[in-house]
Amino acid sequence: MKRVRLTRMHSSDQGTFGRLSAPGFSCFTGELPWQDNRSNVSCIPPGDYGVVWALSPRLKRYTYRLLDVPVRAGILEHSANLMGNPEAGYIAQLNGCIAFGEALGTIKRQAALLRSKPAVRLFESCMNREPHILEIRNA
Repeated sequence: MKRVRLTRMHSSDQGTFGRLSAPGFSCFTGELPWQDNRSNVSCIPPGDYGVVWALSPRLKRYTYRLLDVPVRAGILEHSANLMGNPEAGYIAQLNGCIAFGEALGTIKRQAALLRSKPAVRLFESCMNREPHILEIRNA
């Protein structure tokens, strides 16, 4: 099974940003800031997670879903641009999931992932929609 590594580089109320490396693929990642692993408002703890290709009823498409995240469910890898802490006045387009992007930038004066949908589609294609292990590490 392929192993994919996500290394978190920076976290603030505007989001948690990192780099994802897989065989033949690399991109930026965005997650919500750490909020004690609370559902829908926090990134997940560092660790190794199985990931499967599954139908998301909310997104109405197949996408990658993380397995066995402590006290959490429904964590996906999908597209999004903004991942700030709403309690601090920032916009969030995630509910605890992981987003991919081709670049980092700003949207509405907030740190953001750019060109997210193309990054997700390319990752899914490179991985052949096969299961993988996601290693999440803090830098």
